[in-house]
Amino acid sequence: MNDFITHYGWWLLALVLIGAEMIAPGYFLLWIGIAAAAVGVVVWAVPAAPALVQAILFALFAIASCLLYWKFLRPVAERRDDQPLLNRRGAQLVGQRFVVSEAIVNGRGRIRVGDGEWLASGPDLPAGSEVEVVAVDGTTLRVAGV
Repeated sequence: MNDFITHYGWWLLALVLIGAEMIAPGYFLLWIGIAAAAVGVVVWAVPAAPALVQAILFALFAIASCLLYWKFLRPVAERRDDQPLLNRRGAQLVGQRFVVSEAIVNGRGRIRVGDGEWLASGPDLPAGSEVEVVAVDGTTLRVAGV
């Protein structure tokens, strides 16, 4: 019993590593924690495994899990989304036409977008004019008269 770690020890190490990953994210400790959990399963199945065998298995599982992530899971996670403007509401409005709700004077005014209003910058135009959004500058829509 004193020359090997029990499966509970490996599972506890796995929980500590995965918990540390939550505190300091970076995906590295997660995969090593998964390797510790896998060694815990092996030690549970073969309780008489010597400490050296457990350490070697842990090293192999850690390398394998990191390589698995690096080679297969990371490319999938980094794949570009088919909706790049999903959380960029202003950028979705570029090219659309709206009505000026508050006259654009000295380059500043408001346009009605759906049931709300957005700040607008562009040429001076009276309220009721139709404009097209040509760009987004922070929370201000740059518009051009139609």
